[in-house]
Amino acid sequence: VQLQASGGGLVQAGGSLRLSCAAFGRTGSNYFMGWFRQAPGKEREFVVCISSNGETTLYADSVKGRFTISRDNAKNTVHLQMNSLKPEDTAVYYCAAGYGSNWYVRQRENEYPFWGQGTQVTVSS
Repeated sequence: VQLQASGGGLVQAGGSLRLSCAAFGRTGSNYFMGWFRQAPGKEREFVVCISSNGETTLYADSVKGRFTISRDNAKNTVHLQMNSLKPEDTAVYYCAAGYGSNWYVRQRENEYPFWGQGTQVTVSS
């Protein structure tokens, strides 16, 4: 599975951005998808995951109520709607995928064998 992320950019605090991640290749199998982020000087951290059937989601506490993940399996695409952005959301955002049955969600990096390139999100104060 190859992943391609898009949608990053510069936004003021309180603004919104929408990230997308398209999956290519062997996309017929069940796979969960997630987003991680890495801020300058910090370790990469989990943001959110959605199960292969889209019915289960798992959010980091820091983004609950502000970020919403969704997926369109017909288009093999996942979207991350980010609202009420804060300067501390500034990071490179990575989409990732791993094989799992319908309701599986995961938050550890080592459970994601497939990674896309990062997309920069910058939130100015």
